[in-house]
Parts: sequence; structure tokens; C-alpha cells
Amino acid sequence: MRRRMSDFQLDLFPGHRIIPYFAYGRDSGQGTGVTTFETGNNEYPISDNMFDKTDNYRAGVHLEFNRYHITLEEGGTTLRDDQQAYTSTFNAGNNPMLFFGQQLDLTGLAQAYGVRGDSIYSKGMFTAEPVSWADFYGQFLYSRPETNVNYNQLNYGSFVVTSSLLFYTGEQALAFAENKEPHTTASFGFELRPLKRVRIVESWMTDRLHTAAAGLLTDMILQPGVDLVGTAATALSSTLVMNYNQEQIEALVDVTRHLTLRGGYRYVWGDAETDAALIAGPGVESSDLRQNVALAGITFRPIQKLSASADFEDASSSHAYFRTSLYNYQKMRARARYQASPTLALQASFSLLNNQNPTPGINYDFLSRQNSLTATWTPSKRVSLIGEYTRSTVYSNINYLEPELLIPELSLYRDNAHGASALVDLALPGYAGLTPRLAFGGSFFISSGSRPTNYYQPLARLAVPLHKGLSWNSEYRYYGYGEIFYQYEGFRAHLLQTGLKLSR
Repeated sequence: MRRRMSDFQLDLFPGHRIIPYFAYGRDSGQGTGVTTFETGNNEYPISDNMFDKTDNYRAGVHLEFNRYHITLEEGGTTLRDDQQAYTSTFNAGNNPMLFFGQQLDLTGLAQAYGVRGDSIYSKGMFTAEPVSWADFYGQFLYSRPETNVNYNQLNYGSFVVTSSLLFYTGEQALAFAENKEPHTTASFGFELRPLKRVRIVESWMTDRLHTAAAGLLTDMILQPGVDLVGTAATALSSTLVMNYNQEQIEALVDVTRHLTLRGGYRYVWGDAETDAALIAGPGVESSDLRQNVALAGITFRPIQKLSASADFEDASSSHAYFRTSLYNYQKMRARARYQASPTLALQASFSLLNNQNPTPGINYDFLSRQNSLTATWTPSKRVSLIGEYTRSTVYSNINYLEPELLIPELSLYRDNAHGASALVDLALPGYAGLTPRLAFGGSFFISSGSRPTNYYQPLARLAVPLHKGLSWNSEYRYYGYGEIFYQYEGFRAHLLQTGLKLSR
């Protein structure tokens, strides 16, 4: 796979109050690979070709004045994504066993899909300071992407429809789809400083998305002689309307030069609506979001070497989109940093999330905790060491309906984990004014509970300068991952990189 990325921008009259600009960007890729064609009771690895490109055209103007700045931009994108899979040789697939006495195989395939898309977008941003004690900002973004998809497939061989034990030798499938997705995002906020030690911060944002899609799939099964056996046509349509809004106000007070307190309130509301045909049959599925959040925080700097801060949120909800969404929750994060000596710095952090949804039939309970300690030691200019240890726990339980029999069941999950990392950086003896550097260390993760996991990643790096602006760099990494209950997901890998770096 090869990717090419380029980006160009022309600014006219830089340094002036009015600065028009024009820009163009392109991201493209192409290559070959192996993909899987699956049909009936077998799957076949086959060759495929891939190509994609995205072009982005935009133009705008910057207005730079003493008390306000405005950026207006208009742009558009075009998208092309193609993939072709093919074979003309016998392929027994990944399941060579006989199926009811008959060999399943693939003897010919031509499969291709093409995606075409385009979008226009408009963007506006501003910042303003009309008076010395107030700042305002705002942003608006509107986009309208459209996408069209075409798919065709023709395959020959020996296949089966497992539900009816119908054996056939050919299949042709055609599909068409299109999608439109207007999307509007806007935000506005300001900061007021009515008193020397008081700041009031207000912010509001909205995000509105409307997706409409339609498609048609035709699938034809063929017998020997390419006679038509059966045709299945499926029409698909989907709509999604989602509106999300958030308003937040905070007050920050510098009680003393060592202590800052923060308090505020956030209100979140929204609604969503989608076709329920693919979820629960004909009709419309809708949901609302209503959430009230109290905010608090503190920053404490008793001495120059020590600083600590804590943030807290307490929320209650009456409606949420999903069963596992944040509902009635408490969130806390605390951090502390201590400069023990000129060469040693310690940092600690703690985070907590406690979430419950007491709705009958759901009774969701989630708890997550994480504690970490980081140490940075630099005894000399030639030696530095950084180490970190993290202890985390996760607990979750929720009621759900077993999919086959729709019987109420309890999903219970636990995870207790230890993680650590360390890196030593050494400056080796130099020569001719050049200093080689060696770094080594690594990280590991070990957990127990519902899904015990272990992961190890040692590494070593060596940088040897050969001349001013020229150096030889090498790196070695080892990846080791394993799970007790899912051993087939484990893997081991050695990665060695080496090369020359030229800089001017």
C-alpha cells in the first residue's frame, strides 16, 4: 500500500489586516492485498486492488484587527474509493471438507465496488475583546456531504444456500446506494472579569445532524448453463436525526494567590430519531437526552515546589440515549506534583467514575478507579530516568435480554489491572564533539478478573551521530500479548528498525 499526501496554501498580503488565502490538499492511496469472499458454508482468500483519493479545496479570508479577529472560509471535497477483487483459478477455500457429500469451491470471481462522494462546507470563527475585562468567541460550521455507492459481483463455482440446502453454480449481485448528511455545529462563549480575582466563563454549543440514505440490492442465483433460479431484491432506507445541545457556566475565584476555587453548572439536552426497521420492526425509534451537572474544582499551590488540583462532577439525568450512557454519575479527578529536589519530580493522579441507571429492567451499575504515580529523576545531564505505575479497577453489571429466548440475564464484568513503564536515557562517551545516546526500558500490563490479560513491550533505542546533521538511528521493540481465556488472540512480535537521518 502506498499513500501520498500533499497540502498547499497561498496567503495574500500576510501581515496586513485583510489576508485572503487559497488552499488545496490531496490524500491518495493505492495498492494490492488479499481479501475474503464469503458465501454459503465457505470463505475464499482472493487478490484485490485498492485505490482511493480525497481532494480538498478551500478559500477564505482572515480579518485581523486590534480588538477582534474573524476567519471566513468556504470549501469542498471530492472522494473516490474503489476496490476490485478477482480470481480465475480453482480455490477450495478455508473449509475443504465435503458439505452433504459435495465439494464447495470457487472457480471464478469478479467483484468491484465504487464510492463517489462530494461535500461543500462553510466555516466562520471570531474572537473579540471589546473591553479589557471581557472576551468573546464563536464558531460556526456547516457541511453537506453526499455519497453514492455502486457494487457488482459475479461468481462461479460450487456454492450452497445453507438455510434451504440449495446447491448452485453461479451468482450475480448488484447494489446501489446513496446518502446525504447535512451537519451543523455552532458554539459561542465569553469570559468576564468583573473583579480582579473573579472570572465568569459561559459557553454554549449545538450539534445537529440529519442523515438520509436509500439503497437497493438485487441477488440472482444461477444454475449450470447460467439459467436463472431465483432473484431476491431488497430495498433499504434509513434516516437519523440527532440534535445535541450543551450550556455551561462557571465562576473561578482566586481566594488567595495560593488557592483558586471553581464552581459551575452544565445542562445537556437533545433528541434523536431513527427508523426502527432494522432494530425492532416497522416504525420510528426515538429518544431524548436531559442531564443536569454540578461542577466544582480547586487548585492549591501552598509552596513553589508543590501544586495540587481536583475537579468534581455530580450529574442527574431523566433521559439518556443508550442503556450504558452516563446517567446519574459522579466523576472526580485529582492531580498533585511535587518537586522533591532539583533532580527529582514526583507526580500523582487519581480518577473515579461512578455511574448508575436505576431504570427498572436496566439497573446499570458501573465503577472505574485509576491511581498512578510518576517519577522523573535526572541526576546529571548525561542520565535521566522516568518511571510510572498505574493501578486500575473496573466493575460493571447490567440486566439484558438473552438474544435467542429473550430471557432476562445479568452481565457482570470485573477487571483489576497493574501497569508500569520505565525509560532510561544515557549519553554515551562522545567523540569529535558528537554524543551518542542510548535509551532502554519498556512497559507491561497485567490484569485479572473477567478477562485476564498480559502485555509486555520492552524497547531499546540507539542514536549514533556520524557527522553534524547526519546520524544513524536504530530501535528494537518486542510485543507480547496473551489472554488466558482467549489464547487464540495472543501474539508475539519482534520489530527492528534502523536508518540514517539527515537534517540541516
